[in-house]
Amino acid sequence: MIKKLYNQYKEIIHYLIAGVLTTVVSLGVYYACVLTFLNPEYALQLQAANVISWIAAVTFAYFTNRKFVFESKTEHVGKEMASFYMSRVATLLIDMACMFLMVTLMGMNDKIAKLIVQVIVTIGNYILSKFFVFKK
Repeated sequence: MIKKLYNQYKEIIHYLIAGVLTTVVSLGVYYACVLTFLNPEYALQLQAANVISWIAAVTFAYFTNRKFVFESKTEHVGKEMASFYMSRVATLLIDMACMFLMVTLMGMNDKIAKLIVQVIVTIGNYILSKFFVFKK
């Protein structure tokens, strides 16, 4: 029964695992930036930390999603990677807008806001990956 459930939801289970690991990469890089050389109290530095963490996370996510989640076999890796990065640009803009709204305008703690935003971004990334990047 467990194996049947696993097989039925394998893609979602693998995506959640990859998503957790990607989130760890994203948060780790973000926190490393704001705890060492960028000050999140300044909007530009907040966004710089966000972009740096995004680049690290998206690179990690592409390879884990391609291999373990969607098991892509396409020979058009460059096109697939470009589509993946472009879909992630869309969710990056959502990420940046949410961080600006929550931290800069509403005064929310940047670390709590980042956790909330990661949930929103993870859901958006799955939808875009499944239906636009790694479609079978």
